[in-house]
Amino acid sequence: MFNHIKSDRSKNQNKIRDQELDDMVLRCSSEPNTALVITDASIKNNIATSISHIHSANCPLIKTGHHASFVTSMEAELFAIRCGINQACSINNVSKIVIVTDSIHAAKKILDCGSHPYQIHSAAILSELCTFFSSNESNSIEFWECPSKLR
Repeated sequence: MFNHIKSDRSKNQNKIRDQELDDMVLRCSSEPNTALVITDASIKNNIATSISHIHSANCPLIKTGHHASFVTSMEAELFAIRCGINQACSINNVSKIVIVTDSIHAAKKILDCGSHPYQIHSAAILSELCTFFSSNESNSIEFWECPSKLR
């Protein structure tokens, strides 16, 4: 479910990872039932910006952006993932969701059922995914890390 990269990879390994991501995007672009969700979040001057882009069948469908004050980077990342999943689940005929994020550690919090300060986001995401998976047992989701330096 999680395809990720170790932070200590060499330039050659980053080139390989870059190619893997390119191949995945090309593959997803040719699959009409796949929603590709690219998320990013950043904080500057105590203002968080969360952005998610959703593409399906090589067409941009939805771009959402949100701003919030005095939130952590983890909250901003989880919120971007949450919005992306929510939007992807609302698209008709989507059976596969691929999340691309530069914050795989935030994505892993979604599946952490233990007590943590981000439970509200995790619960909302898991609720949406429960509905998504209940609608068809072959539905799937993948998480890919794209380090910011790869662009």
